[in-house]
Amino acid sequence: MVLRVLMLTWEYPPDHVGGLGRHVCHLSEAMAKQGVEVTVLTRGAHGRPLIREQSGVEIISAVPYDLHPPSFVTWAAQFNVSLMETCNKLFSKGRFDLVHAHDWVVAYAARALKHSWEVPLIATIHATECGRQKGLHTPMQHHISQTEWWLCYEAWKVITCSTFMKNEVQNLFSVPGDKIEVIPNGIPDSWFEVKKRQAPDPLLLYVGRLVPEKGPHILIEAMNEVVFHYPAAKLVVAGSGPMEGHLKDMVYKNGLAHVVEFTGHVGDQVLCDLYSRAWITAFPSSYEPFGIVALEAMATGTPCVVGDTGGLREIVEHRVTGYKVQPDNPGALAKTLVYLIGDGSKREELARNAREHVKRNYKWGDVARKTLAMYKDVVHAKARHSWYSAAYTDIRSEAVLNKPALEPAAGDGQGAEHGDSTG
Repeated sequence: MVLRVLMLTWEYPPDHVGGLGRHVCHLSEAMAKQGVEVTVLTRGAHGRPLIREQSGVEIISAVPYDLHPPSFVTWAAQFNVSLMETCNKLFSKGRFDLVHAHDWVVAYAARALKHSWEVPLIATIHATECGRQKGLHTPMQHHISQTEWWLCYEAWKVITCSTFMKNEVQNLFSVPGDKIEVIPNGIPDSWFEVKKRQAPDPLLLYVGRLVPEKGPHILIEAMNEVVFHYPAAKLVVAGSGPMEGHLKDMVYKNGLAHVVEFTGHVGDQVLCDLYSRAWITAFPSSYEPFGIVALEAMATGTPCVVGDTGGLREIVEHRVTGYKVQPDNPGALAKTLVYLIGDGSKREELARNAREHVKRNYKWGDVARKTLAMYKDVVHAKARHSWYSAAYTDIRSEAVLNKPALEPAAGDGQGAEHGDSTG
């Protein structure tokens, strides 16, 4: 039996916001290699083909409405209508065995397709609004969190990428533990082929979105201490996000303009080159559901220093495959960076251990096999149960049978009975 899966996601290469799009892309392609018929429905753009094929995956583009939404939540609602319109044009009930939704942004369409097609819904929760914001402080944040709960409630199974995220989803949304599957991210084989050509002077690298929970401001603050000990040290910040202006102001005010370079978002080829030249990577997150950039660094043999939190805590073994530091502590981060810059043998040891660890535990083929096994369990379980629609039909039929007669129109001789004094 060939499983037919519809993936819903709001980002997919070439569109990148964070790591979600890469995750869906690598998972979809790995599952296609294992015989799954995967269709990805994602955000499109004017001028892009409606349907395209890439590495065995069918990719459908739904163009969001251009109605100047006042908030991201409104944009998401409009986007979900576009997703549904596209589905209605191309697909019908029976086309897919299950729907797999990635994060709350596609929850509305995912839930609608589940009930209209009567197929199981799988939800991957990549992060939570409460975790990202360190609490819920505004009506919009509460709305997003409620939508996340709703998606988990509607899902047959919930996937998280780390035990940390499983615990967070359980605690926030009261999801039963046996409903959650922990399946980590993976890393493509191409990352292991990157050849190191280390820069002559200390080069530090940050890769990721420029948002508070990723800690780029902590790293820039730590650079004051680093350049005091190693004046030739440089930092490359690869990524974009709402903090970019603030971070550039920090660099200017701290006299680090000759030390820190902002590249914006870069493609994989440039990113591989940066990893190959970097002495150390730093990901000082205070909240990190998984931390795929740590896998990239470890696979390329680049020692990494990470915030001791979330999924990073599970990926990195302290002093064996990398170093963990207290989040939001620029002093602790600087001390570790200074130590590793000065100890080349320790960097080499970390690089060797990290590469082997990632090769053993984080291959996309293994991730796809675990996901496929869960899909099959869900499809078999669904086959043993009738969908709610049978009961729904009985209720509807009973309502029709017991429905009172329509009220006669005025002037049919019964008007007085209904309060019409004209007779």
